[in-house]
Amino acid sequence: MIVYEGKLKGKEYQYRRLDEAIRTGLFIRNACLRYWEDGHGRCRNDLSKYCTILGKSKEFPWAGKLNSQARQAMSERAYAAISRFFDNCKKQVKGKKGYPKYKKNRPNHGSVEYKTSGWKLSENRDSITFTDGFKAGQFKLYGTRDLNYYQLDRIKRVRVVRRADGYYAQFCIDHDRTEDRTPTGHNVGLDVGLNHFYTDSDGQTVDNPRFLRKSEKQLKRLQKRVSKKFKKGHPQSNNYKKAKQKLAKKHLKVSRQRKDFAVKTALCVVRSNDLVAYEDLQVRNMVKNHHLAKSISDAAWSEFRRTLEYFGKVFGVATVAVKPHYTSQNCSNCGCVVNKSLSTRTHKCKCGCVLDRDWNAAINILKEALRTVGHTGTFQEYWINASGQLALFCIDESQYFKVIG
Repeated sequence: MIVYEGKLKGKEYQYRRLDEAIRTGLFIRNACLRYWEDGHGRCRNDLSKYCTILGKSKEFPWAGKLNSQARQAMSERAYAAISRFFDNCKKQVKGKKGYPKYKKNRPNHGSVEYKTSGWKLSENRDSITFTDGFKAGQFKLYGTRDLNYYQLDRIKRVRVVRRADGYYAQFCIDHDRTEDRTPTGHNVGLDVGLNHFYTDSDGQTVDNPRFLRKSEKQLKRLQKRVSKKFKKGHPQSNNYKKAKQKLAKKHLKVSRQRKDFAVKTALCVVRSNDLVAYEDLQVRNMVKNHHLAKSISDAAWSEFRRTLEYFGKVFGVATVAVKPHYTSQNCSNCGCVVNKSLSTRTHKCKCGCVLDRDWNAAINILKEALRTVGHTGTFQEYWINASGQLALFCIDESQYFKVIG
């Protein structure tokens, strides 16, 4: 399944009707959740039947304007949240189990899904018309992807997404993406960090862009404008709404910069290696440290890992998640444990191995991955040579020796 996205261009009254459709979708989801809490909806079919009742209800006549399949899609969202909660309870996940919550209708968030009905593409696929009861009409599509490569029956869902800078249509297409790639015969281990975005087992580093830190000054100024225009206990002015919109757009830009960097970096790593090893970090627990939470979130480690795994599947590259325990403390040369605090950035062992802390961890990550999955056409061994330099010996179709540090 791949997703193509295009921006919707229309008139103001059309956007307001899309808002009504999104708000109705949220009502359907919240109503299904309440139906489950009252003890009625015990399975997916019960929630789906309840959507039909809501569509024909005289108490909520506007609920029937939303396409029937769109109502079913919103009930599926509610059931997905419920089933995820029960799965966490059965697995005895530590901490909160993720009890389903009611969703609010926020200005710059929200979406509604249509399946195979409720929308219609033009013949040249450059515009889309929504044909449900809200009658939003025809929108022009602006995007970088061409929908003409796929048949209409391959488009399984159309999702309307509301963001700070406008409305978007996402097309979920039934297609298994695969890309050809020339094997490189090289394996790599990655150790992500805050000083550098990552350090690999060859000693190469990628700088951390810190998009949020660089934009904090502008965000602070925009936040001040919003606070000054806010009037407690009174209807908010148009200037307040404009200032709030500018702040939301800036936050959206930062998140897009972060995601773009993670995607491009992951693509470069996957194309250059036959095996990629990385730490299986629990970022959700790491951000509980209030001193490092902002920096960890700004680094987008979870997005980078998710993209690595996706491109690994697309290009046929093995991606291995390694447990992070003792990767920084163990010596990559002799295996001895060298205890060090987080502020100690240099690894020094009695065997003579002196490396950057992250470099040492990256080598340990790669070794652990090769030990886990076996040899993938290449065997790499690191050690300290007679000159005190870190050396690499590789055995594959051709043997080579290289001093890398």
